[in-house]
Amino acid sequence: MARVDYFNDPNAPAANSVVPSVTAAIRNDAGDILLIHRADNNLWALPGGGHDAGESLTDTVVREVKEETGLDVEVVRLVGTYTNPNHVMAYDDGEVRQQFSLCFEAKWLGGRPREDGSETKEVRWVAPTDLDRLNIHTSMRLRIDHALDETRTQPYLG
Repeated sequence: MARVDYFNDPNAPAANSVVPSVTAAIRNDAGDILLIHRADNNLWALPGGGHDAGESLTDTVVREVKEETGLDVEVVRLVGTYTNPNHVMAYDDGEVRQQFSLCFEAKWLGGRPREDGSETKEVRWVAPTDLDRLNIHTSMRLRIDHALDETRTQPYLG
């Protein structure tokens, strides 16, 4: 399903749904961060997805990371909350979703990075110095920057 992100755009369609979702910031021993190349909007992002009924948010993180990247992880901490009502995602089925995302830091326990074939076009470890070379949405880049900022002592609340 195709997706168009609108960020602080006065011409954006009005939201008609809210779906809690998660993203995961995972780093390797070299300090690189794991990113996926999304099939729905052709942007680079942290792995993640929608929260399902019957699971905890940390279960959602573990499931989504496994589905999209093949990695086994454990949640370490909350990076921040991202609920900007001026960021909506319009899908080709008519849904217009307001952003409601929680970003977590996760520790890589095992598995090898791999594409899932439907949601993920590519999975790549990216050095923080190379982030500017990738097409990353402003909202996602905020999460990445917060996750990489080792001076932050509190989660971002926004």
